[in-house]
Amino acid sequence: MTAPRDVFTALSDGISEGRFGELSALYAEDTVVEHPQAVPRPTRLTGRDAVHERFTGALAGAYRLKRKNVVVHETTDPEVIVAEYDYDAESIETGRTIAAANIQVLRVRDGLIVHSRDYHDHLKLAVIRDGVDQLVKAYEQAPPRALSPVTPEGSGTVFERLVHGVAGGRWDELPELYAEETHVTHPFLPGAEVVRTRDELRAHFAAGKALNPGFEVADLVTYQGTDPEVLIGEFAYQGEYGGRPVRIANIFVLRVRDGLIAESRDYGDHLGIAGDLGKIPELAAKLGS
Repeated sequence: MTAPRDVFTALSDGISEGRFGELSALYAEDTVVEHPQAVPRPTRLTGRDAVHERFTGALAGAYRLKRKNVVVHETTDPEVIVAEYDYDAESIETGRTIAAANIQVLRVRDGLIVHSRDYHDHLKLAVIRDGVDQLVKAYEQAPPRALSPVTPEGSGTVFERLVHGVAGGRWDELPELYAEETHVTHPFLPGAEVVRTRDELRAHFAAGKALNPGFEVADLVTYQGTDPEVLIGEFAYQGEYGGRPVRIANIFVLRVRDGLIAESRDYGDHLGIAGDLGKIPELAAKLGS
């Protein structure tokens, strides 16, 4: 078991079967595990012992997790895969259940995970534990956002033109980066409808234009799938809003056909935005709508 896909399967099997005490053995001694959208600020675990503590501590006592709808994207870097999947999550404390989306970027070397960037639907996981009030408090007490050096704009891929176009306020141009018939979803945004046409995209981007946040792009990294149509991009929008530093971590999975975006799953940190703006209860309420 050395291929990245096999290592991910062993990891997700172990989580689904509740074998949390065994999972750290899948990680290198000096592994790094990052959670760019963690509550209330990004986290970074270094070393197998730290990973073991996380798996056997709060996580093991909080949820039963069963994976489903797994899609693994192999990339042109043979060490790197990107895995999208859902959990059927059950709170051990309350017995409440929910389906929650996830996406991970894994770098596997010699059969061990040396680096992982993990994105989870923290809002849904908190809601089934009756934890919305704790989320609110966590963001109220959080330190200011730490910002990174800006990624300069280049000609780049259609994905790079998209994110820099948002940052640059070129809202009216953005729908033309998509196919006439497309399929855009926002898995971490409760109540978000599928966007299927350029006309719907024009309405979508008009909402951003009205806010005109004036952000910049940072920490942009792309992964080309072995399927030549698949492109995955991690990045952050950052800047100031309301006199405070703002940083929004994202990962998008795109299918690009004939130079246009035919499909996109946009995993944005909508919980982080709501937390920094004091609007978590309103966001959580959309889960029941």
